Amino acid sequence: MSPKLKTYIVPVVALVAVAVGLFLVAFPSAFLSPPQARVAALALVAITFWATMVIPEHLTALIFFFVAMIFSLAPASVVFSGFESTALWLIFGGLVIGAGISGTGLGNKIADKVVVHLNGSYLKIISGVVFAGVLFSFVMPSSMGRVIFLTPVMLAVADHFGFRHGSNGRIGIMLAAILGTAIPSYSILTSNVFNMVLIGMAETQFNVSALYGEYLALHFPILGFLKAVIIVCLIVWLYPDSPGKTMAERPKQMGFMSKNERILSVVLVILLTLWITDFLHHISPAWISLGGAVILLLPGINIISNRQFSGDINYGSLFFVAGILGLGGMVSHSGLGDMIAQRLIASLPIGEASPFINYMSLGLATAAMAVVATIPGALAVITPLSDQLADATGWSIKTIIMTQMLGFSTCIFPYQAPSVVVGMQMAGEKMKPAMRVCLILAVITVFILLPLDYLWWKLLGWI
Repeated sequence: MSPKLKTYIVPVVALVAVAVGLFLVAFPSAFLSPPQARVAALALVAITFWATMVIPEHLTALIFFFVAMIFSLAPASVVFSGFESTALWLIFGGLVIGAGISGTGLGNKIADKVVVHLNGSYLKIISGVVFAGVLFSFVMPSSMGRVIFLTPVMLAVADHFGFRHGSNGRIGIMLAAILGTAIPSYSILTSNVFNMVLIGMAETQFNVSALYGEYLALHFPILGFLKAVIIVCLIVWLYPDSPGKTMAERPKQMGFMSKNERILSVVLVILLTLWITDFLHHISPAWISLGGAVILLLPGINIISNRQFSGDINYGSLFFVAGILGLGGMVSHSGLGDMIAQRLIASLPIGEASPFINYMSLGLATAAMAVVATIPGALAVITPLSDQLADATGWSIKTIIMTQMLGFSTCIFPYQAPSVVVGMQMAGEKMKPAMRVCLILAVITVFILLPLDYLWWKLLGWI
């Protein structure tokens, strides 16, 4: 599709969403109460605006806050619940830390070490970045934290290879770093907060627990490793480029570190240690991130100056994430999420005689709910129905719960994975490349990876 055609189509899609939303408000159906119709209308418009990026993501979030409050669609505690979420404060701390890594030059020094191992073809660079992100997922429990740490370093790596802002190579490296550590991490139990939410709900509601090893064996081979390989192929295919500099042409960073670089290095080591050992101290990664930001802002240290704090940090991403979380809370509070889930599940062609249909239906149902109500909302409305779904399919509750990962790990739009959005905004790149890769990856997942994964489940005896 040509850029000129896109210029016309995107506004038309947005206007259609607004028109449908107004129709829902004016003529609520027999299935929706008037309050639910208003919530559905606002959710439709917000999701469409985020998906098409017809206006900046943070502006859509602000419009959502305004409309939800002015029409009393939900209490303020629900609409603005995203600002109370640990996810938002993890992002804030990470933005400050990322600004410190870029501003002190520490990112360039780390990049110097990295490019030695990545030197070679463009395929080798992208592959190395993706699989570094996957390996990082095994030791750091937060995808947002990993993205925030990797982004400034990979920006420096892109500079070292001569990839300018907006070039395919720079976009490719950023997509490799962000998608490589965010998407495959759904298949590693401790590497993504949504995994832990799912298992936590299973334990509290059904007394069902999952071991790290069995979760990894079930999900990682196809939806982790193989998906990472496909991410590499998509990036190299969609955004081809070649390094503009050889190793000899790249300027070497000074061997000695400045005072600020030494302080920041110590802080990063402490933060990484605390993140990796959270199973011992049980301190949320968000508060560790926030604590690191406070240290960097202290007057005596002042690694982040007042000017940097005011001008170099992208606060729009905070409003964007708060808007997504608030939308999910509003949909759940209105009862719309429960109603959609009940009707969606009731319409599924599931039964004991059709295991493949069951598998695909349950995975796609969760994926559909994640688009409407975001991943936390999808987990909140579908997980409690696991016992009913188990009765309908003849599967165990544990198997039903595991199928939810199939859905929420299939990110159709970048806004479903806040770490992807934050990473692209930190990199200063447009969101369209991430959306392009996510959409194609979702199609490949549905038509190729999920059927392969079904065979893997059967081989392991889960179905």
